[in-house]
Amino acid sequence: MTWDWGAVRAFMPHFRDGLLVTLEALALGSLIAFALGLVWALLMRAPARYVTWPVGIVTEFIRDTPLLVQLFFLFYVLPEWGLAFSALTTGVVAIGLHYSTYTMQVYRAGIDAVPAGQWEAATALSLSPWRTWTAVILPQAIRRVVPALGNYVIAMLKDTPMLMTITVLDMLGQARLFSQQHFQFTEPLTVIGVAFVLISYPASLLLRALERRLVR
Repeated sequence: MTWDWGAVRAFMPHFRDGLLVTLEALALGSLIAFALGLVWALLMRAPARYVTWPVGIVTEFIRDTPLLVQLFFLFYVLPEWGLAFSALTTGVVAIGLHYSTYTMQVYRAGIDAVPAGQWEAATALSLSPWRTWTAVILPQAIRRVVPALGNYVIAMLKDTPMLMTITVLDMLGQARLFSQQHFQFTEPLTVIGVAFVLISYPASLLLRALERRLVR
């Protein structure tokens, strides 16, 4: 096997396009996962069972079914019901929705870890429920769970290649298309593998440093 640097140079414009799509899907999917996960977590603390019961069933179903199945369902089934979106939008929604059920558990753990004295102090000061949550509970809970949330960002990054199955040309999609057109597989796939390592490993080091800083 010989390494063809010409193939690497020819692939680089396609790689840049795929990298931008991957980062866009990751950023938007993370925003959905973080925001929706917090909503799930707060709804699960509602006193009414008619709220917690449906939320629990929905989130458990999403968490227990593969992301790939959810991608196919949103991309191929929803258009039959009149809900058609672009492939990238569908992929972003699927990733965000899927991982929101995991970030929900992270938020719940962070909220449960807030000392009971903080709740009692807020009650003693006659703070409103809104003020208690926004000024006392959530700032402490979210600070505790930032490293765990960051781990899910890395996990989402490694799941973005699944978007290729619904025609999104992310990094792997661009590599696959280039390989089929030029019959060069080693070079583009190696570039993609190295790119994932160069993104994931420094991100994991930053998360470890952030975790140590938050602990201090």
